[in-house]
Amino acid sequence: MSAIKVLIIEDDDVTALNLKMSLEKFGYEILSLANEEISAQNKIKIYNPDIVLIDIGLKRNDGGIEVANFIREKMPRPFIFLTAHSDSAVLSKAKLTEPFGYIVKPFDPLNLHTTIQMAIYRFEEEQKRIQNIDMLKTDKEHLEKLLYAKKLSTQPAVEFGDGYRHDISMGETFYKNQKIKLTKKENAFIRLLVAQLGSVVDFSQATDYVWGEEGASDNSVRTLVWRLRNKLPTDVIKNASGIGYYLEE
Repeated sequence: MSAIKVLIIEDDDVTALNLKMSLEKFGYEILSLANEEISAQNKIKIYNPDIVLIDIGLKRNDGGIEVANFIREKMPRPFIFLTAHSDSAVLSKAKLTEPFGYIVKPFDPLNLHTTIQMAIYRFEEEQKRIQNIDMLKTDKEHLEKLLYAKKLSTQPAVEFGDGYRHDISMGETFYKNQKIKLTKKENAFIRLLVAQLGSVVDFSQATDYVWGEEGASDNSVRTLVWRLRNKLPTDVIKNASGIGYYLEE
């Protein structure tokens, strides 16, 4: 496993050197030191560190905060504030940058090491969540494209089962020309089944599409299907045992 690469931004030379030596003992790679805002931003771009330690004050009261804002907006990565400040106004501004931790000077080496490890872990988990949300958006866009393609076909609505049709424009389901009153989640599930008519919708797809970031369990899907079956005149939603559900064509 390669060493975690650290950039130290600190305007007190003694503190910067102590940080460097302490972290090297724990196996970190110190890429460089910076002691003012412009130099710090340039070195972040040049060295691409895994994590940045930032003195909140940094030559002036909010210099470190400006560096933190730069990281958030331009080069997302975990950063930890080093502070001797008790000024509530400065700390309130620092909080808005959403740092991954605080270290109070004079620092304890073991506490510093632990804070860095937790910051790295938290950042990695945050990136995974972002990727999952992006994948969910992609899946939803794909399904909407399938529905749109069906909408552009010669049929104004998608027919399924014996007497059912789903009007894509209105997002409503009918049985023998009678509208079936469904909840928002029930409609979303029917929409998903229609988009993949002829294929099985698995539990994961159902929870992602219907519940989104809210999340749900397989049992939530089963309960939703049970409610739907009670509202639909016939048993048009079929089981794919242990996998999910599909519509009778």
